[in-house]
Amino acid sequence: MKYFLRAGIVCFSLLSLGTFLGSFYLVRNLYIQSAPETATAINYHFSLYLPDNRNSFFTGIIDGAERAASEMNAAISIHSIDPVKNELEMASYTGVDGVIVCPYLEDALARRQMDKLGQIPAVIINHNIPNDQPWPFIGTNNFDVGRRIGMLSGNAGDGPIRLAMVYSDKSPGIYGERELVEMGIAAALGDRLAAPITGFRTNLNPLDAEELLYRLFRSNPDINTIVFTDSSDTIAAAQTLVDMNLVGRVQVIGFGADPGIEENIRKGVIASSIAIDAERIGYEAVRSLTALRRTGYTAASVDTGIQIIDRSSLK
Repeated sequence: MKYFLRAGIVCFSLLSLGTFLGSFYLVRNLYIQSAPETATAINYHFSLYLPDNRNSFFTGIIDGAERAASEMNAAISIHSIDPVKNELEMASYTGVDGVIVCPYLEDALARRQMDKLGQIPAVIINHNIPNDQPWPFIGTNNFDVGRRIGMLSGNAGDGPIRLAMVYSDKSPGIYGERELVEMGIAAALGDRLAAPITGFRTNLNPLDAEELLYRLFRSNPDINTIVFTDSSDTIAAAQTLVDMNLVGRVQVIGFGADPGIEENIRKGVIASSIAIDAERIGYEAVRSLTALRRTGYTAASVDTGIQIIDRSSLK
């Protein structure tokens, strides 16, 4: 009798253990199937410092930087370069692995800001800052931008060119290197440049370009070529030229590849436009900073080039 009792206890224990193990295995499988996938480890955290003006150009830089960061398992945060907000000056205390800076201030002040980064790897975009130990630069060669503008200006005919450059606070990079741009224009036009280049500057107000054109043609009626360095100013100026009945009498070279600019090129209001690939600048900046962080080396500069948009290039 005791034998059968003991055998029953053993069998019951084995069945209980089997049931427990089966339940444990089932719960384990359900947990594995329902658990979220393990996130990819983030290699680096970079900071991108831009002017507060978030026009389409800077939005393109952000898009390109975020795409590159995603491909390289990096995190990127966006900050203001405005010295009043003191964000760039505090970068060395944030623990980031590297910074990308788009300077728009005078070179001396921008250099002082950069010097405060200490040993943090840094890359400059859009506007280069001369320095004893230059930082890697990603962007366009602004002398070449000016040379291409000069070549486009000369396509209008064989007569003398009286040219006005309209810089903008909305595109501070080109304004920061305006001397290089104008040297490139003068080199391309040579003797056809009938007078020194007249420079103007618009503020962040999108309507400032309209007011500037009215003032310009009252004070400088001999100007026959106007070059803009911001897409918003280009679009505003195109409508103003139509309102002033100056289409065909004044050659306009714009900036950017916005649909509104392309439509005005098709209509003949704007002769052509200079386009800079902002997304490529952001992408190459993150790629260069990653290489600098990993190996300590990267290319001294990456020329992202420019695109010419005119009626022949539009379908």
